[in-house]
Amino acid sequence: MPDPRPRWSTRHRRRVGAWTAVPLLLGTAAACGGGSESAAAGGDLTFAASIEPDCLDPQMSGLDVTAVIVRGVFDSLVSMTSDGRFHPWLAQRWTVSKDAKTYTFDLRPGVKFHDGTPLDATAVKATLDHAVDPKTKSRYAASLLRSYAGARAVDADTVEVRLSQPDASFLQAISTAYLGVQSPKAIRENPAGLCVRPVGSGPFRFGSWTRNKNITLTANPGYGWGPATAAHTGPAHLSRLSIAFIPENAVRLGALTSGQADVIDDVPAMYVKNVRASGKLRLLRAEQTGAVFSVFPNTTHGPLTDERVRLALMRSIDLDRLVQSVYFGQYKRAWSLLSPSTVGYSRATERTWPHDPALSAKLLDAAGWTARDSEGYRTKAGRRLTLRWPYLPKLMRDRRDVLAQGVQAQAKQAGIHIDLVGEDGGALAKDILTGSTMDLYSTGFVRAEPDILRYFFAAAWPPAKGGGNFFHLNDPELDGWLRAATATTDPAARAGYYAKIQDRILRRGLAIPTYVPARLVGTGAHIKGLGFDANGYPLFYDARATRKGES
Repeated sequence: MPDPRPRWSTRHRRRVGAWTAVPLLLGTAAACGGGSESAAAGGDLTFAASIEPDCLDPQMSGLDVTAVIVRGVFDSLVSMTSDGRFHPWLAQRWTVSKDAKTYTFDLRPGVKFHDGTPLDATAVKATLDHAVDPKTKSRYAASLLRSYAGARAVDADTVEVRLSQPDASFLQAISTAYLGVQSPKAIRENPAGLCVRPVGSGPFRFGSWTRNKNITLTANPGYGWGPATAAHTGPAHLSRLSIAFIPENAVRLGALTSGQADVIDDVPAMYVKNVRASGKLRLLRAEQTGAVFSVFPNTTHGPLTDERVRLALMRSIDLDRLVQSVYFGQYKRAWSLLSPSTVGYSRATERTWPHDPALSAKLLDAAGWTARDSEGYRTKAGRRLTLRWPYLPKLMRDRRDVLAQGVQAQAKQAGIHIDLVGEDGGALAKDILTGSTMDLYSTGFVRAEPDILRYFFAAAWPPAKGGGNFFHLNDPELDGWLRAATATTDPAARAGYYAKIQDRILRRGLAIPTYVPARLVGTGAHIKGLGFDANGYPLFYDARATRKGES
């Protein structure tokens, strides 16, 4: 294939020399890049994100930007570290029944929500019930609680959670921001307002949300119940945290270099070397867990119901070259749907499906797509081999739109016509719920648990039920392994099941993993204490904006 880099990268190279001078008004009292102004408690911090959340109710939204923002607003029962261990947070301790279907949590006493109500056992029950309530229309949290059978307040400080079956992923699920505990008063009295005015117990209180501009959070002065994994106790160091929404890469980076933002998310791969060489900025990196950015084929409607066509598409793409070109060597190509930093990742998948245009051609011939039209695309019975791939432009961050164009160009060499279609949220939601109007769908999902594979492939988890089985795949063998992997707590047994699952996904062409994302966060040198959770999301509780000369 002709080298795609000049065609895809020219306009970005022109910007590299200009991003330091991009003017930007964020409409917030951001700490300057040199840290010349700072509140006594540790300063104000402006964090520039590449996308805006759809909703701040973590039990409703499934976006990762929502998890990043509301992590400071909501506390969880337990916290998880990157080694897969769980630690106390709102729960001081917990026990598990012999049948692994009942979890009893002893809650920390004296915790208050931002509205002044106590965080007790009834609050935990209300949150879990809210997550699975069909009225919530959960886009992700409900899928974390598939085995949830109810909760009972034993007393004010003790909550018993019942599961319908053993679930090895349960503790990880409740450690996420998506199951952060909400004020039952807010759930009861203002359910429609949870998206725009969240009420939690975390180190930051919700302040305001100006659409298409920013969200402000202010420190909770009475906070004293942070997770055991935090570096300090008591209130957050920061007085205020402002999240600005800047989708354009060059403008977001310009905000950092000019001092109008203290921290930015999604540092473009093409600018990493510039950030590292600046002398005034720092680059923080966290390998992300969960499902890598992948392309999912429609296995129930259209040409991709034929496994040979799915595999032909997979082998037509030179991902080694494409990922290197698009991401300037900052990301690695993916071999499995699971990222290498996720527990259960199978190294046996590596180098098992390299670019092979000859095999691709052979598979298409065998599937009956033997003729070519005037544009070189394969045809069968006079019909062109066309695959419709809709997407929401604002979610194709991290140059995923460029990556998709590369896949499109390489598929064309094999005679496969990919129709990339940018849509608004309503049209794409209709496509997803219908399942039959698209041939390809692309996404990834961050979760520090291999059970994320069940979200994408369990027969009982289509989008209409809060899952990610976009094309209603029904593979009984795969389903059985997915259930067995969560029903056992034996690490070796789980690893064995997940190895078989990953192998089957690739052998049947059920997903095309593309690249392994990493969280690239840029900060000014004056920002200290910024860390990441087990999912690779930035954490602001321990962060502070230092004055000049401080360390």
